[in-house]
This record gives sequence, C-alpha cells and structure tokens, in this order.
Amino acid sequence: MSKDIISSDQQNLILSRLKSQGITDTSVLDIMSTMPRHLFIEPALKNRAYDDDALPIGFSQTISSPYIVAKMTQLLMEEDNMGKVLEIGTGCGYQSAILAKLFTHVTTIERIKPLQQKTENLLKKLEYKNIKFVYGDGFDGYYANAPYDAIIMTASPSDIPEKLVSQLTSNGRMVLPLNMNGKQKLFRVKNTKNGVFKKEVDDVLFVPMLEGVI
Repeated sequence: MSKDIISSDQQNLILSRLKSQGITDTSVLDIMSTMPRHLFIEPALKNRAYDDDALPIGFSQTISSPYIVAKMTQLLMEEDNMGKVLEIGTGCGYQSAILAKLFTHVTTIERIKPLQQKTENLLKKLEYKNIKFVYGDGFDGYYANAPYDAIIMTASPSDIPEKLVSQLTSNGRMVLPLNMNGKQKLFRVKNTKNGVFKKEVDDVLFVPMLEGVI
C-alpha cells in the first residue's frame, strides 16, 4: 500500500462490506472505497486501518468505524441540497475529508486544541481547500457560516442542541447520536416550517458531547 492511496483489494473489500451492511448511495460508496483511512490512524494501528472498527486517536477520542461513517454520511445525502455542512467534532478528520468530497463547503468544529491543530495541519497537507476549521464549543455551532444545509454530530448529547437547529436552513437536516437514558440512538432530524421532526435510525456508541474547550 502506498502512502496516500489504498489498494484495489482494499477498495473491493470496503465496497462489498458496506453494500452488505445496507449502504446503497453510490457517491458514498465511491468515496468510502477510495478514502485512505490509514492516513488518519496512529502509526501503531495502521494494520487495522481498514477493519470495520472504531479506533482510538488519542485525547480519549475515537475514529468511527467505516460503516458508521458511511451510514451517517448516507443519511445526510439530499441530491439537490449539498451546499454547506457543519460538522461537530472534527476528530482525526476522516469524516471531514469525506464530507469535503460531497459538499461545496465544510465547517468543522473541534473543542480539543491539540487535536484540532493536528487535524487542520493534516487536511491542509492533503490539499483540502473547502474546509473551514474552527476551535470552539460544538454546542455553539458556528453562526458566521450559517445557515447550513446539513449538520453532523460525532459526539452524543442528551438533547438536540437548539443553537444548532437554529443554524439549519429551512428543511435542513441533522444526523446525531442522542443519549437516551444511558443508551445511544442515531437520529436523523429534519427542520421544517411545522417544527423539528426526528427519526430513530439505529443503536450506536459515541463519546459523550461535552461543553467548553480544552
């Protein structure tokens, strides 16, 4: 495997596994099968980069499994509404990079300063031009680039943050894990003129969403 691409065997493995797990969007499949996940993994874990597992990235954070990333990305897809997306929880930048292939502009927020700086440096080195990096509290969102067509959260709050809903476009959508009495559920939320509607999708496990910055 070269430094910045994955082999055809790895691509075929990812495609077949994601398809068997119910991922059907061709854009998501194409991007997931060619995204070099090993670039976002600590060197000691490179040999596990293409396992379908969450892995530690330091700072008590994890990179989600390829399936969960694909699932959440697929839930964000709306063919005619892929302008601006807000990501809460930059992490190692794997999800950010995938979003940057699908949306015109990505704004991504990270509350852990060393992690935010490390990931910003990596994605700039990889020449991603359409990502705005923000060090801040994810609960606040980022009003300067609002409204967003979509918001994705990679940490689990107990309630849908109202500040984030207010930064969605009319008919914008949000995908997030919610902590429901100690058990996390993945939801797709839709902002409409008649209110906010949410649909339960699956059981998930994410790090808890915390306030403030460090």
